[in-house]
Amino acid sequence: MAVYVEVSEDVLGGFLNQFDTGALVSSKGIVEGVSNSNFLVETTTDRFILTLYEHRIDPDDLPFFINLMEHLANKGLPVPRPIRDRDGVALHRIAGRAACMIQFLSGVSVSAPTPAQTRAAAAALAALHLAGASFPELRANHLSLPWWQQTAHDLGAGLDRIEPGLAGFVHDTLRHLTMKWPTDLPTGIIHADLFPDNVLMLGDQVTGLIDFYFSCTDSYAYDLAVFLTAWAFAPDGGAPMPEHMNAALQGYESVRKLSAAEHAALPLLGQGAALRFLLSRAQDWLTPDADALVHHKDPVPFANRLRHYVHHAA
Repeated sequence: MAVYVEVSEDVLGGFLNQFDTGALVSSKGIVEGVSNSNFLVETTTDRFILTLYEHRIDPDDLPFFINLMEHLANKGLPVPRPIRDRDGVALHRIAGRAACMIQFLSGVSVSAPTPAQTRAAAAALAALHLAGASFPELRANHLSLPWWQQTAHDLGAGLDRIEPGLAGFVHDTLRHLTMKWPTDLPTGIIHADLFPDNVLMLGDQVTGLIDFYFSCTDSYAYDLAVFLTAWAFAPDGGAPMPEHMNAALQGYESVRKLSAAEHAALPLLGQGAALRFLLSRAQDWLTPDADALVHHKDPVPFANRLRHYVHHAA
């Protein structure tokens, strides 16, 4: 989440007139995150999240995201339901951007999850994979290997401004991944970005899975590798935390069992997951949007994660 544009109370109040959500009481921009502009909106009846979709989101993908969130919510997952207006429309425009109101879910994102919280979140990820199996729509993962190759090429030697030698390390890793990347693992709907800040919790209970705007069709094990890379490493990314790693695998497999091929592929998929977030963070770091009210995240911890996976590859 982030804030790239301001929305006046007059504009927001008029926007809410299309919904049965009550009148505007207050609104506040949510600074965390990098992809869209988000506002916490309080009305006379409830609280909601208003999302304005920014440059990273292809407008043609928005029906997929909205329909997926509704599907998962209908399956009983703790996923915020998009709010439709009196005509049944979920997607609108405000401040020159596509926009959607979604249900507000209670809970907080944990910055330092415990093993128990990691286990619960991994189980929720597996439940998402099972529930998404009946979702009829498909969307390619546009941030997979071809994007890594193109982005690494575009950033080029600029990566060395983040860390000396990083450009060469990324190049060598990409060459290896291009030759070895698995294409025959079980696939379906994945979240693709289930970091701790995209999970709401009360204690050890998951109360919300949010931010589905990278969701797509790809291998379940890759989604688990993203989760492990996000939840099971020390903050500096230098080494995994064994208790968290075991808790994540146990939690996931308590709901969906991994195949032998998926287990075997996890270290390589971990390299891909670390590289994906290293590159997206490096892109934001090296080419920031000067108008965005957002704190760009340090890419170095994901360079450290990638280095761990590469150095410990079988």
